[in-house]
Amino acid sequence: MVKLSVIVPFFNVQTYASDALRSLNANSREDFEFIFVDDCSTDGTSALLERARDDIPGVVLKRHERNGGLATARNTGLDAARGEYVTFLDGDDWLAPGYYARLVQVIEDLGVDFVRTDHVSCTGRNRTLQRVPDGRRGVVLDPRDAILPADRSTSVDYPYAWAGIYHRRLLDDGLLHFPHGLRTAEDRPWIWRLHREARSFAITGLLGVFYRRGVASSLTQIGDVRQLDFLRAFDQVLDETRRDRDADALLPKAVRTYCAIISHHLGSIERFEPEVARTLRSMSAAAMKRMPPALLNDALNAMDADRAGRLRRLRRRPVPAPRAGVPA
Repeated sequence: MVKLSVIVPFFNVQTYASDALRSLNANSREDFEFIFVDDCSTDGTSALLERARDDIPGVVLKRHERNGGLATARNTGLDAARGEYVTFLDGDDWLAPGYYARLVQVIEDLGVDFVRTDHVSCTGRNRTLQRVPDGRRGVVLDPRDAILPADRSTSVDYPYAWAGIYHRRLLDDGLLHFPHGLRTAEDRPWIWRLHREARSFAITGLLGVFYRRGVASSLTQIGDVRQLDFLRAFDQVLDETRRDRDADALLPKAVRTYCAIISHHLGSIERFEPEVARTLRSMSAAAMKRMPPALLNDALNAMDADRAGRLRRLRRRPVPAPRAGVPA
């Protein structure tokens, strides 16, 4: 029986894939499988994955005929996963040796639906510890309770799918798949759904995931229209939260988070292509008009002056009808 399925999408990461592959080899075990999804790479990534299939025990290689993005690639891996537990890694990140064996032991000892982990953020030679924004470690928690309070950073603000491990029952219950086709922020609706629907979780301080920041090919570094998928992602968060039995309690948190992300993108709008920047403003203004006005006012009043000012100016803008070919 397969104990752990590790899903690793790859797209044009030839420069970094070798680090990921070596670290996975150092985490191999006879009951682990590594599902590599080549999302139609056009550099040397595909050749590296072919060699890795022969060199690393437990590799299953899947190929897309057309690039679908990270969410779709992860879903391909989930559809193929056979493990009792599931986790993720991105093709430009890497792991400490033996990390997965220790992570499996943590979730088995605690008996929870999922475990969230701290990680190390890496920019060049700099290393920074990033902690799950909840101080409780090694105890069983209610995922719904960890969404709040609305005025503080909580577990749903730490969306990284690879920073954790998930029991297969979540996959069988339909809770682990990502919104198809989202190119960025695909993990935001995912983490909210996980916290609303799962029964139990825990947090561990076990370190072993190294997250590489500042990769030139990453969508976080590219200012094209794909970045605007964060609006679709957070619209989904709001829509699903509105239908939740605890909507009155949870919606303020969802609105505050959405506003914070919009303000963040507006604050670095110079990195976007001019047409994309214009679309960002118009789509963000439209998104704010869809938010409950009272909750939007509360969110703006809770922000610092600079961030709130950006959104208040945007809120006063007229919202034009979408042009042909521009996402609505």
